[in-house]
Amino acid sequence: MTTQLLNTLFITTQGAYVHLQNDTVEVKIEQSVRQRIPLHHLGAVVTFGNVMLSPFLIGRLLEEGKHVALHDTNGRFLGRICGPTHGNVLLRQTQYTALSSPTLTCTIAEMIVEGKIKNAKSLLVRAARENEGEDQAYLKEAAARLKSVLGRLHHAQTLEELRGYEGEAARIYFDAFNRAIKPHLRETFAFDTRNKRPPRDATNALLSFLYTLVMHDCVSACEGVGLDPQAGFLHALRPGKAALAFDLMEEFRAPLADKLALTLINRKQIGTDDFEPRPGGSVYLNDKGRKSVVIAYQTQKQEELTHPLLKEKVPIGMLTHVQARILARFLRGDIDRYVPVRLDR
Repeated sequence: MTTQLLNTLFITTQGAYVHLQNDTVEVKIEQSVRQRIPLHHLGAVVTFGNVMLSPFLIGRLLEEGKHVALHDTNGRFLGRICGPTHGNVLLRQTQYTALSSPTLTCTIAEMIVEGKIKNAKSLLVRAARENEGEDQAYLKEAAARLKSVLGRLHHAQTLEELRGYEGEAARIYFDAFNRAIKPHLRETFAFDTRNKRPPRDATNALLSFLYTLVMHDCVSACEGVGLDPQAGFLHALRPGKAALAFDLMEEFRAPLADKLALTLINRKQIGTDDFEPRPGGSVYLNDKGRKSVVIAYQTQKQEELTHPLLKEKVPIGMLTHVQARILARFLRGDIDRYVPVRLDR
């Protein structure tokens, strides 16, 4: 399957070959051309699994400032191919200076955790409205507990304390997540706890794949603004880990990934035939499932909402870029605080 939406080409069909014919990108499957896209229409190419890109195509993409993101068939991020860094070195210097300040690091981390918990709470409140009886009561109680965690955030004095509050909120949230799935679908999409590497059930497989898509957008947003994706504030710094992109991703998990997962499940837009079990008890989306999720995710990105800080309508697909710019403005001292976006859709 190939899908081209919002200037990103997603390729999930195993054995596909992508090359450049003049200034047109051609996608071949079993020697047959399935899609042609003018090169100037593309901003990025994202592959999953056994997909071959011609060296000449890769060279042209890099030459024109476009990147390639590589994932395995299960959606696990493998790496990115990109050209020379064009970011603002002064902005990165400011970012590194902020990292050297424990007080400023904690301030930024607190704002990130606050945004994550608020969006998680909004999802549970919405799910409670759509349920009744015991499920509704459980979801309301979980939302109230998240509100309590929010009220204690400002007491944190260290990064470890903030991470502790984040962990507490995550446990509350995922303990209630199963109640947001329609009762008659809970046997098929049973969700006891969040697990990954590998996911052990269909719901976790779906969440992991969606998080991969959100993560791709957050890395692109950081690089597009000129920030260093690896120099984060909440997440621990490790070689090869895009810690800042993970920071940025936190506020988007519930409204972009989790909400879409629930929509796909509850509306029966995804089913058992979209997953495949693997030896050892792991479960992953198959090619058909990945296609359905990518299309739904990209379609969601075309929706618009009014940004609470800018007071302007913004396509959901641009929100990661907008938030990266707001973070950059905060680091430069142009605004007093970083304001995570609230997505009460």
